[in-house]
Amino acid sequence: MTVEEGAQFPSFALPDESGEIRTLQDLTGDEGLVLYVYPKDDTPGCTIEAVDFRDLLGELEDEGFRVAGVSKDAAASHRKFRDKHGLTFTLLTDADGAFLEAIGGWGEKTMYGRTTKGIKRSTYVVGKDGTLRKHYPNVRAKGHAERVLADVRKL
Repeated sequence: MTVEEGAQFPSFALPDESGEIRTLQDLTGDEGLVLYVYPKDDTPGCTIEAVDFRDLLGELEDEGFRVAGVSKDAAASHRKFRDKHGLTFTLLTDADGAFLEAIGGWGEKTMYGRTTKGIKRSTYVVGKDGTLRKHYPNVRAKGHAERVLADVRKL
């Protein structure tokens, strides 16, 4: 399933890197939340994407948006990833993948000509009212955070 732009984004209650349960309402800034879905902590593409969001976090917050990442990795893995790369935003754990599947961040994908099931790197810009304002499916890590920043400046 995929959430359509303009539709209500599914609520969630997921543990963060410290094990604290966080909700969409907890994480939303004055204008909204940039929620990015990534496959695995501390892998090359995921590190590029996380560091780029870290580096642009101040500018995104100036626009009223907070940032959070979500993967199936455990809280302990998220803590190591956060500490190693100086990440200053929330990393959520969806261990069973139910939330990821509900938003279209988990499912069939094709890589190197082979179809598998897994996490689909994607980003969701959710407005303060809980509606999906922008969806980026099949993201390429390098340069993605800059594109998101440019787009939220236009919202």
